[in-house]
Amino acid sequence: MTVILDAGALVAIERRDRAAMAFVAREQWRERMPVTHGGVVGQVWRGGGPRQAVVARALAGIRVIPLDDELGRRVGALLARTDASDVIDAALVLLAQDGDEILTSDPDDLGTLLAASGTRAAIVTV
Repeated sequence: MTVILDAGALVAIERRDRAAMAFVAREQWRERMPVTHGGVVGQVWRGGGPRQAVVARALAGIRVIPLDDELGRRVGALLARTDASDVIDAALVLLAQDGDEILTSDPDDLGTLLAASGTRAAIVTV
């Protein structure tokens, strides 16, 4: 099982939300790295400052997957099946495998994409 973080989860960590931080800490304690992708980092990263220091520390223990050509093509195909348009959310869903947990502040959009992907992952709202 892997924990996958969307932008809302990283913002929750930035705000020192205990639940979001506990998910990440649990995974690190179990020697499993939470996962996100570079597009999600781009949604959250604003180049520094005291609040960003919390995100920077968290990102040091999170595997950041590149949003490359192969993933981009898979994203486009998923978006075509769902008539959705959010590339960042679709790419996040495609990182998931059966049994994974996706931490999000936007369960509705991710739920639609997850259903269309055929992956049985849990959506956890933070």
